Amino acid sequence: MNTLDNLSIIVAVAKNNAIGQNNQLLYRLPNDLKRFKALTTGHTVIMGRKTFESLPKGALPNRRNIVLSRQEGLRYENAECYRSLDEALMQCDYTEDLYVIGGGELYRQTVGLAKRIHLTLVDDVPAEADAFFPELNPDEWTVTLREEHPADEKHAQSFTFIDLVRK
Repeated sequence: MNTLDNLSIIVAVAKNNAIGQNNQLLYRLPNDLKRFKALTTGHTVIMGRKTFESLPKGALPNRRNIVLSRQEGLRYENAECYRSLDEALMQCDYTEDLYVIGGGELYRQTVGLAKRIHLTLVDDVPAEADAFFPELNPDEWTVTLREEHPADEKHAQSFTFIDLVRK
């Protein structure tokens, strides 16, 4: 399958690629959330049903929200629901910036399609996790940004913002 130039993945991962436990994020990093908002506002976010249902206030404001689920007739306020990634992508314009925001199954489906990955690497290995980001082949990606942040009063773990572009 071809890479989509307008498709990006945005994800926060632990050192073991863990991304969640019990349909919740593993970490609360205010600067990561600010980066997420800055990158995705005004654009289209694509997520699985469980990710959407984990959002505390429903659809993310100032973004086109697309939810994927195999469930027939699913409806959410301020979100479009589609039964497959292909169906959703057919409803998107090639000029739209698309951001895949989770969860694990959708990341596995899209990692081969994405042109860019906005990764937050958290300097931690959680005791428990049940959702993981797929392993990346470093030969397929070029690092365009690497920004390290130490732990502080607002961030319990140190973390690194890493932007990757497909070679």
